[in-house]
Amino acid sequence: MIHRKLFLLFASLVLPLCAQQALAQLAGIDPEATRLLRRSMEYLGSLQRFSVESDNTLEVVLTSGQKLEFDSAARTTVRRPDRLRAERMGDSQRQVLYYDGASLTVSMPSTQHYATVPAPTTLDAALDFAREQVNLVAPASDLLASNAYERLTQDLQAAFIVGPSLVAGQKATQLALRGPDVDLQVWVKDGDQPLPLKYVITTKSMASMPTFAVTLRKWNLEPKVPESFFRYTAPPNSQKVDILPVSATAAAPRK
Repeated sequence: MIHRKLFLLFASLVLPLCAQQALAQLAGIDPEATRLLRRSMEYLGSLQRFSVESDNTLEVVLTSGQKLEFDSAARTTVRRPDRLRAERMGDSQRQVLYYDGASLTVSMPSTQHYATVPAPTTLDAALDFAREQVNLVAPASDLLASNAYERLTQDLQAAFIVGPSLVAGQKATQLALRGPDVDLQVWVKDGDQPLPLKYVITTKSMASMPTFAVTLRKWNLEPKVPESFFRYTAPPNSQKVDILPVSATAAAPRK
């Protein structure tokens, strides 16, 4: 009981005014919120190349109800319309995803295993193929497609502006969106480069409602990388394995 009282006291002291206002937010879609989200996603979609680093936190809920968090970092490089390299570094493994406009390769350098499958010829189609056919999700993949706004607002039920915020010292505006199965928060950088700085996904289709949070940092809008950066070359002694089709695995969540 004492711990609960201390928690409530602490929360009342640190809860910002904008968060208190958000608690009373009426249902519905605020056009200013969707306008800002569209501006951010269209700006990102217009970039022909970029790289970004991210810190990711996946929440896993045990059968007891206890929640655990697992952290990883990622570095993603895009060159539209048909190049992607995404490197994910976790506690126990490193995984690199390559897409060169013709094939999709996943490499596990620590175990010297890799798998390659033919892929569609555009990044948008390759992202869908990776998720739906082989159960692979690139870091921040929800934001990488050229039509990210349409994807994020599909079946949108409510949207509003939470208020001003800071993400890693950068001024941003926090948005909140609700769908039938997923809730989404997006922090959009203020100014003439409205890049997404953070997003949080809450999966409501699961009773425990786990979250997945991504903080995006070190945006580089002019990365200089060679063509070979997007193409996997198997090193000596590496072993090729098969990627299981999605019918043999659990489908990845849409968002």
